[in-house]
Amino acid sequence: MLSITAKDGTSIFYKDWGSGKPIVFSHGWPLTADAWDAQMLFLGAQGYRVIAHDRRGHGRSDQTWNGNEMDTYANDVATLFEKLDLRDAVFVGHSTGGGEVAHYLGRHGSSRVKKAVLMGAVPPIMLKTAANPEGLEMKVFDDIRRGVVNDRAQYYRDFAVPFYGYNRPNAKPSQGVIESFWLQAMLGGVKAQYDCIKAFSETDFTNDLREIDIPVLLLHGDADQIVPIDDSARKSVKLLRRGTLTVIPGAPHGMATTMADRINEELLEFIKA
Repeated sequence: MLSITAKDGTSIFYKDWGSGKPIVFSHGWPLTADAWDAQMLFLGAQGYRVIAHDRRGHGRSDQTWNGNEMDTYANDVATLFEKLDLRDAVFVGHSTGGGEVAHYLGRHGSSRVKKAVLMGAVPPIMLKTAANPEGLEMKVFDDIRRGVVNDRAQYYRDFAVPFYGYNRPNAKPSQGVIESFWLQAMLGGVKAQYDCIKAFSETDFTNDLREIDIPVLLLHGDADQIVPIDDSARKSVKLLRRGTLTVIPGAPHGMATTMADRINEELLEFIKA
């Protein structure tokens, strides 16, 4: 398996397929690089080099006790870009991965990235605070923590249902997709996944978004039950210098899987523009 070694010695797994202009993908919690299979297969076939890593503590990367927070996640991504000497890349992040993209660009700059995509992404900040009164109550995230600690295996099966919008009227649930979500989630380490809840819910990406100087496409479903659009994409686009918001009607949080054809078309159009 391909891997890089982070500055603290952590082994980070990644997939690197095809050749051409690089497109780098960052996955959501609690998944792995495999969540991007539909996009990597499609864009790889279009002549692009497609790369996706398993965040530390997730999937096939080392299960770490420490470092499961956004500064280290961004530093790990910087190491990946440097070790592979990636330039003029398009950096795509979903959910927590969208926070990783924003924080990487805010922390390390855009010298290696030409464009970015934030899909169903957590920025600016998910948690309700005095400065973010529209955010979600801490109880929401405490309940997630409780699910992970008490019965992680069952919690991930249950969480997959709203993640993919399978609890919506007229939805057609795929048992295979639910099982794939569960498998990816269970590959990760419980400590890293537990810590990551704080990282994706409490990190304030406001200053990162203001620092980004490249074109950014925000893709968000208006039926997203995990990261509500009004407290995320609709705010982020106002903070970005060169941001464009595309709302996908009826799309759930996991739209990269359930609406892969539409998402692939949106990505290809933005990449080629």
